[in-house]
Amino acid sequence: MKHPLGALAALLAAGLTLAAAEPKPTPTGDTPRPYPERLRWWAEGRFGMFIHWGPVSLKGTEISWSRANTNPKCPNRGEIPAEVYDNLYRDFNPTRFDAGQWVGTAKAAGIKYMVLTAKHCDGFLLWHSQASDHNMSRTPFKRDICAELAKAAHEQNMRLGWYFSPMDWRDPDFRTERNGAFLNRMQTEVRELLSSYGRIDLLWFDWDGREPLYDQARTYQIVKSLQPEIVINNRLDLGAGNSDRQILSPHADYYTPEQFVGGYNDQQPWESCMTLSSRNQWAWGGEKDGVKSFAACMSMLIRCAGGDGNVLLNVGPTPTGEIDQAQVSRLLEMGAWLDKYGGSIRSTRGGPFKPGSYGASTRKGSTIYLHLMDWTADPVKLPAIAAKVIGSRVFTGGQATIRQTEAGLEVSVPEKDRNPLDTIVALDLDRPALGLKAVNVPSPEALSSKARATASNVYHQQAEYGPDKAVDNNDETRWATDAGVKSAWLELDLGEPKTFSRAVIRQAFPELKRVRKFAVEYLQDGEWKACHQGTNLGPTLTARFQPVTAQRVRLNITEATDGPTIWEFQLFK
Repeated sequence: MKHPLGALAALLAAGLTLAAAEPKPTPTGDTPRPYPERLRWWAEGRFGMFIHWGPVSLKGTEISWSRANTNPKCPNRGEIPAEVYDNLYRDFNPTRFDAGQWVGTAKAAGIKYMVLTAKHCDGFLLWHSQASDHNMSRTPFKRDICAELAKAAHEQNMRLGWYFSPMDWRDPDFRTERNGAFLNRMQTEVRELLSSYGRIDLLWFDWDGREPLYDQARTYQIVKSLQPEIVINNRLDLGAGNSDRQILSPHADYYTPEQFVGGYNDQQPWESCMTLSSRNQWAWGGEKDGVKSFAACMSMLIRCAGGDGNVLLNVGPTPTGEIDQAQVSRLLEMGAWLDKYGGSIRSTRGGPFKPGSYGASTRKGSTIYLHLMDWTADPVKLPAIAAKVIGSRVFTGGQATIRQTEAGLEVSVPEKDRNPLDTIVALDLDRPALGLKAVNVPSPEALSSKARATASNVYHQQAEYGPDKAVDNNDETRWATDAGVKSAWLELDLGEPKTFSRAVIRQAFPELKRVRKFAVEYLQDGEWKACHQGTNLGPTLTARFQPVTAQRVRLNITEATDGPTIWEFQLFK
């Protein structure tokens, strides 16, 4: 596994991810595959809350991964000595923990299910266990977190799941010749979690890229015998050489791309697990942790739904037991949006227009909901579908003009009616939308797509982060610079003089607010001249200016806080 939960925290904080290198599933059906009845609540909800919490919150470092290694067959190499990490529970006293308040926040955010790290890889248990004394009963707080959260969730009609790490990096028997003894304890813990707290809706196993010695057949049997209707993710079976986008067992219900919006797949259920932390940390990262922008969080949710998947958005409560107020505020913003427009997300299927640079689409009944998030092209051109558009509405206000021909659809919305986050246009069809095959939406051809790219700096001189990745028309690859870089340039040679009047810049991890000052410049008579200048580059900038004819163009970042990184730098006529 290239990026397990909490792994490579420093790398992610620097804005680097390895997820794009992993394979994507290839759907094979012509129309969306129906969900099994047992999964319907989960799939229709689309939005879950992940909660990573434990004594490590006292340190503000990543859960489990910041613990020093005591088992050579486990991958953690953290900075906190094991004897320190393993004794943090002695000071763990979250006196402001209020399970009802956690559930209330989730409901106000429009969240339909919650998943708590009942046991992470460090072996600490958030419940009173007979299998291990490394649990909440030995803390100053003493109370059973799982019991209180289950009670509050049931009282407020919230679906509840447990994250359970089958790995235990603290257990000296794990992955040794005494692994059988470890298994007995591990399976006893599973029994406790699934038999002591009423109905449990979901079980979220994790993996660490090493050998999965968990007696999977017996473990699944235990789970299903105690909670027959439970939904289970794919990670119990994964080991070396696998991907979190694989389902290897008939007992696993969905796969789990991590820190990355999954590719379109309407044949296999999936859920992207993502962090709310601006530093991409799972556990609470301290007072300076920060949160992702509202636009970034909504993009996750909309693009997951448009890809026919869910998003499991993580919060990391503080050592006192509260969800950080900045994270709460962001969640409530999302809830307010869902109160208005949630009908275009919940109980829908993705497609038929696959997510692309334009945005995404969802469908329900005889309606397609277009989520238009980028107006690089106007009108937005979509491929032909085997249905007639008989009406349209703009959920976010205003009117749309729809032109349908044999070649496809053209959708135009006056600039004054475009929502800066997401302009939602509902297309009413003459037949059920689920009967339509999903289709790719070609991105507008950029003048820069075949340009030769050079840069002043590349992250560790690695080709996978080279300047060419910013002109490959692929939002899953990017140009990245070294940590600490405060200024940088990305230059394009178009091959011959070309005329352009628009530049589109997509910044990776905009919530980190790295690019403070920048300019789009062109070379004329041996001198660089600016056709656009800006400050505080956001997620996507579309800069319009008077037509310029030039062969060499550059994005000149003159002030950055730390190592700028760019998904795409595109030029258009």
